[in-house]
Amino acid sequence: MMPKKGREGETTADLLAYLFGPGDHDEHVDPHLVGGWDPDLPCPARNPDRMTLTDLALLLDAPVDALRGPRPTEHVWHVAVRNAPTDRTLSDARWATVAAEMVAAAGIAPHGDEHACRWVAVRHAPDHIHLVATLARQDGRHPRIRGDIPKMHTAARAFETAWGLEPMSPLDQTARRAPATGEKEKATRRGLPEPARDHLQRTVREAAAHATSDTDFLNRLLDAGLRVREHHDENGTLDGYAVALPGDRADHGTRPVWFSGRTLAYDLSLPRVRERFEPAVSPQDWALAQDRIRRAAALLADAGRSEGAGDVAALGDLLVVAAAQFPAAAREKARHAAAAFEQASRAPGARTLEGAARAGFKASARALNHTPRGGASALLTLLVALVEAVEAAAAWHRAQHYRAQAKAASQAAVLLREAAALTGAPARTAPRTAPRTVRVTPAAGRGPTPPPPVTGVPPRPHPEPGPGRSR
Repeated sequence: MMPKKGREGETTADLLAYLFGPGDHDEHVDPHLVGGWDPDLPCPARNPDRMTLTDLALLLDAPVDALRGPRPTEHVWHVAVRNAPTDRTLSDARWATVAAEMVAAAGIAPHGDEHACRWVAVRHAPDHIHLVATLARQDGRHPRIRGDIPKMHTAARAFETAWGLEPMSPLDQTARRAPATGEKEKATRRGLPEPARDHLQRTVREAAAHATSDTDFLNRLLDAGLRVREHHDENGTLDGYAVALPGDRADHGTRPVWFSGRTLAYDLSLPRVRERFEPAVSPQDWALAQDRIRRAAALLADAGRSEGAGDVAALGDLLVVAAAQFPAAAREKARHAAAAFEQASRAPGARTLEGAARAGFKASARALNHTPRGGASALLTLLVALVEAVEAAAAWHRAQHYRAQAKAASQAAVLLREAAALTGAPARTAPRTAPRTVRVTPAAGRGPTPPPPVTGVPPRPHPEPGPGRSR
């Protein structure tokens, strides 16, 4: 269940007209109210003789119009709450329960507060509702809604657990940051195969998996054809970066569309990229990659609760790097597998980066820089080893009761087996190490234990301090 902020600041009447209308991109089917500040509020779609859209807009806006002090510049609050496509269809009554809990969590209408903001919940599709409120309480005060979306995610997690829905909330910082609707539409208009965010995510992740230093990382981004903007603190020390796809511009073509690393993914911020840095490996390490992967998979299957988070993170990087090296017949499937595994590479809770298998996965990723010419057959044997590693990761996540991560790892394993089938390689259908060997260390809370402070690579000095610089 995913709460997501919609466009705000529109007039209430215009937003209601859209929600009850046919829709611009997705067809709106049977739009109707499922909840509101007044439980007896007539639905404009089903009782137009008792309530029109204009009447509903006037009622919602009344507390704003009655304010004696300053009015909010953007007075319309709009959030969509969506279930996963694989979830069962909820009844109107259940969506009403969700709506009431969400506006309470957000601070729009706390439970039992008779003077809260006015709000309605509109449903025009099986899998989601829209919440609309006006930002003025009925007692003339302004609502306190700071941190509304994180609080709504907490409420969403409770419904996911209680009703057996697919976990979608990114509170554990593992969910994939998908392109917004506008980004997808822009890619379609430009005739691009994918939104800029998806291309940038994959390219930055490949560079991060290979890089050995700040300079190496930034140069790999430039070599991949991206625009790069560095951010430096007041002492000239590099403390962040942003990337843009050439030709991707905003504001009528006047500026590039920049994405910071953390905006692309939780684990692509500069501090998280620096955690990956390791010395380069030699060409001789290539011959050891397959055995290293298999040994690392066995170690991951034996990992306790606090030991596997760093392992799955390193395996995620290895999949991204390997996918780019595979023969054309398997490359697309392998890339889909790496994308599917992305959430599994981020274990919930506090991160313990060190794991018994991590070194093997990281060394194997760097060894792929030295793939020999004509090494297609060797790469395919690696593909089979990767299937075993991903299945071991799925078993580790299941042992920790991380449902979303286990599902992501299982999907990646299926895609890797399909990639192997396309090339004629004999993919195993079961992990070499049985999941029963996984041991779970008893702990009071769920997830890895808090790690010691992580020391990153010392940032390189910069001769010209400044807030930012593009490359």
